[in-house]
Parts: sequence; C-alpha cells; structure tokens
Amino acid sequence: MKRFTLAVLFSFIFAASAGGQEMPADYKMVREVLERGGDYKAGVLKVNVPRGMQVRVAAIALPMPFGFSGWVAFTKGDAGMDVMMGDLVLLEDEVNPVMSALLENGIEVTALHNHFFWEQPRVFYMHVHGHGKAEELARKLKPALDLIPKAVAAPGASSFAGQLDGARLSKIIGYSGEQNGTVYKITIGRDDIGLKEMGATINARMGLNTWAAFYGAMEDAVVAGDVAMLEGEVTPVLNALRQNGLQVVAIHHHMIGTRPMVIFLHYWGRGRAEKLASGIRAALEKTKTTRKP
Repeated sequence: MKRFTLAVLFSFIFAASAGGQEMPADYKMVREVLERGGDYKAGVLKVNVPRGMQVRVAAIALPMPFGFSGWVAFTKGDAGMDVMMGDLVLLEDEVNPVMSALLENGIEVTALHNHFFWEQPRVFYMHVHGHGKAEELARKLKPALDLIPKAVAAPGASSFAGQLDGARLSKIIGYSGEQNGTVYKITIGRDDIGLKEMGATINARMGLNTWAAFYGAMEDAVVAGDVAMLEGEVTPVLNALRQNGLQVVAIHHHMIGTRPMVIFLHYWGRGRAEKLASGIRAALEKTKTTRKP
C-alpha cells in the first residue's frame, strides 16, 4: 500500500513538473463537436484548423507551418462562461461564405486582413470571437469550419540550399523557438499587457503574442511575423523594422472592445538570417515585452 501511495505521489509530481493539465470535460466535447485536434495548456484549449494548400510569396514556395494554419482557442471566464478567440486562414472565395456562417450562428468577426504581399493564391485571415458555454460556442462555430477544407498531406515546397541555425537565431532575438519541419518559429507572449476579458486572462495561446517564422538557410532566408503592440509602441516599432530593411505589410487589430487597445502588424523580409533576426530584435526593443533571462 505504501509503495502504491508513493508511486501515485511521484506520478503527480512528475505531471506537475512537466506542466501537464487535465483537459476539462467540456473541452474534450469541443474537440468532438469540431472534429479537429488540439491541445490544452496554460488554461487554454487550442484547436487546430490547418490548411493543406501551396502558397508562394514573392515566387517562393512556402510550407504550411510558415503561417498557413488557423486556430480557435477557448479559456474559462467568470460565471461559468468561456471566451473564444481564433484566426481562420481563408482563400478569397471562402471569405464571405465563412463570414456569413459565423454571423448567422452568433459568432463575431473582429478582423479581416492580409499577412503577405505578392502571395499566390491570395490568403486572408479572419479573427473570430465569442462568449458562452464551450460546447455551445463549438456548435455555433462548426458550420463555418465545415466550409474550410480539411488539410491533407501538405504539398511539398521548394527548399533553399542549407539549413537554419535555430539556436543562433534565438540567441540574437532573445527567445527560444521551435522547429516545425523546415520552419523555425519563435513565439513571444505579451503577458506584460495584462489583458483580461470576462475575468479570463488573454495569453499567448489566445492570440496575444509576437512571433517570427524563419524558412530557408542562414545565408538566404525569409521571415514573416506579427508584432503585438500597445498604441504608443506602433511608430517606434515601424521605424525599427524599416531601418533594418524589413517590409511592413499590414497594421490592424485582432480584438475589439479590449482595454488597453492592442495593435498588430505583419512584416516580411528576405536576406541573411542573422540580419533578419537583428531587425526583429530591434523592433522588440521598442516594446515593453519582458525579455527572458
């Protein structure tokens, strides 16, 4: 009996130290309703809505992890209500049918914008928002998601010669990232903003983040990303990006009715990976993002 108790205790300690969280039963139901995969971390269920399409930006064929996968996220708010936010990746002819399906079922559309210039086919990003019981939100969301083709095996993209040194890029930018196939992506939360909605903390997994995705080789790479900014940070960040040769392709909001207001911008660049990373670091220095040690 003592041995069993110790085993259970050690299992609990291991799970806690690994950051494991038990997914709430209603979130398991959300995944069943939406018929899509996802994971539960940091108090957020994030459901993946990937696209299996081949996109070229400035004639460069890019893999799906570079920025062609949508998502919806759920977190617990006050009074038994959930907050849902998401970002759907759509082709031109999908935008209005998906928007109508969302609106007809009581889901808010809070933004519609581009991430790129010179892309073929044209790709748009639609932000969604809702409050309510998790399963009810999922059922309202499903008709719109059913209009988005599920990803099959991602088509192959032409590769640059060589590979990226993720550790070197992380050292320059000041944050670690993750390798996903041929893409190295760094995601940085803006927890310093302290954004809440209906008592729920809006964290990086809910979409309050800055990110940079690299593809290619150290000698010749492309980068695309998003910077989350307070209003007073916008112009300094723009100056930093332009002074470092990075192109700004969009400035917009993702959320409505939040305080403080958060503005997001998308950028693109091609060149030596270290130079691109230095430009991103310069932009981050103009925000109040807390740098990790």
